Amino acid sequence: MTPIQQWHATRSLRLLVQTVRDMLVSMGPLLLLGGGLLVAAYWWLDPQPPRQVRLATGPAGSAYAGFGEGYAKALARERIQVALIASEGAQDDLAHLRAGTADVGFVRGGMADPVADTEAGIVSLGSLFYEPIWIFYRRDLGIARRQPGGKLQHLTQLRGLRVNVDQDGSGVPQIVEKLLALNQLKPTDLQLSNLAPDDAGAALRQGRLDAAVLISAPQSGLIRALLRDPAMALMAFEQNEAYSRHLPFLSTVTLPRGVVDLAADLPPHDVPLLATTTALLAREQTHPALRQLFAQAALGQHSGAGWFNGARDFPNTRTSELPVSAEGDRAINGTPPAWARYLPFWAGNLLERMWLVVGGLLVLMLPLSRVVPPLYTFRVRSRVFRWYARLREVEAKLETGTGEREALLDELDELDRVTHRIAVPLSYAEELYALRNNIYAVRKRLLAQWSRPTDGPTEGPTEGPTEAPID
Repeated sequence: MTPIQQWHATRSLRLLVQTVRDMLVSMGPLLLLGGGLLVAAYWWLDPQPPRQVRLATGPAGSAYAGFGEGYAKALARERIQVALIASEGAQDDLAHLRAGTADVGFVRGGMADPVADTEAGIVSLGSLFYEPIWIFYRRDLGIARRQPGGKLQHLTQLRGLRVNVDQDGSGVPQIVEKLLALNQLKPTDLQLSNLAPDDAGAALRQGRLDAAVLISAPQSGLIRALLRDPAMALMAFEQNEAYSRHLPFLSTVTLPRGVVDLAADLPPHDVPLLATTTALLAREQTHPALRQLFAQAALGQHSGAGWFNGARDFPNTRTSELPVSAEGDRAINGTPPAWARYLPFWAGNLLERMWLVVGGLLVLMLPLSRVVPPLYTFRVRSRVFRWYARLREVEAKLETGTGEREALLDELDELDRVTHRIAVPLSYAEELYALRNNIYAVRKRLLAQWSRPTDGPTEGPTEGPTEAPID
């Protein structure tokens, strides 16, 4: 590289560094204002969720517990830890939500109070699946009671029998009480007990119970075991349409022939049943991003076909007793944003919750950005104009004759050296060259004044035009 090329390269690099620095300084106030507003909005909106959430599930081995483990695995992929809270069932889950000891929970239809729970800030993330009302009884019981076909078909046929209705916290006793009331039966007309589901199944097989009422999704291991047990029979709700008219939270479903075991043709005929719809409920205080994650996980957990529903029938927002949160409705019924397919959850969540703030800041900053060009111009030109003060001092000494010739020349030479080290963009080169010309003009006047005769009249310079004083 030749010396001239090296000089040009060094000067260009220095000019680039200075230009970047000038731009940053000029934009500094605007950047500080925007950054401060952005930090304040981030603090106010709190877009990133906590790393732990509490999910109320059912007893160990229940369908709720199994679903809870599935949700825990789904959220673990987004580095969210799900603390599973074991409970006695749906009623206990609702109690956890009301008390604030759980953030999310499984609650079946008929449990929630639409008015009180809505006012308490409990919302739905969507309905997840059907939970049929299963009434299993010993097959020999129907024969012993000489029922037609050896089958029990009505709740009135349970009068006086030993019937288990699950634990109080499960919510099953409350639903059974409503069913009995429709049949003009009182709880005292039956020998009711409140054993846990697994204990009730064992007691039923051992003959210590005549019948057991269970409300659970068909994924429950106990339900599938009792359906395959030849000593057990499942009571059909032949009047299921009438029940659903009296109790709107109940739906009519049918257990299709052969769905349990096609090879064994089990069951051997369609069985009409009643079912509640279980929803995923959450507190409004639960972070919106967590509610969104749970609603999205519900799509993966419950969208497949089942014994009582077709593919993509669940999750849905049609059968929710409580208001559906915006996150649940968007995840189930809406279209995911384009960035959700390409960004990790944390980045997509941040963009989704902050885009409105960022857009507002841009609208605010556009008018304010008009001050940046004048600030930049002032900063670049100040590198040139600040030397005019020293040049004016030299000129003042020259006019008053208070300075020594050699000292003034040295100061002008120093100014000239400084100006040759100044680098400005080409659009501002005119001011730099004007400064150099003015330095040259003052030097000419200085030399011309000291070359005049000391006792002669004042005359102009011997050569060249005289520049006007610098104001």
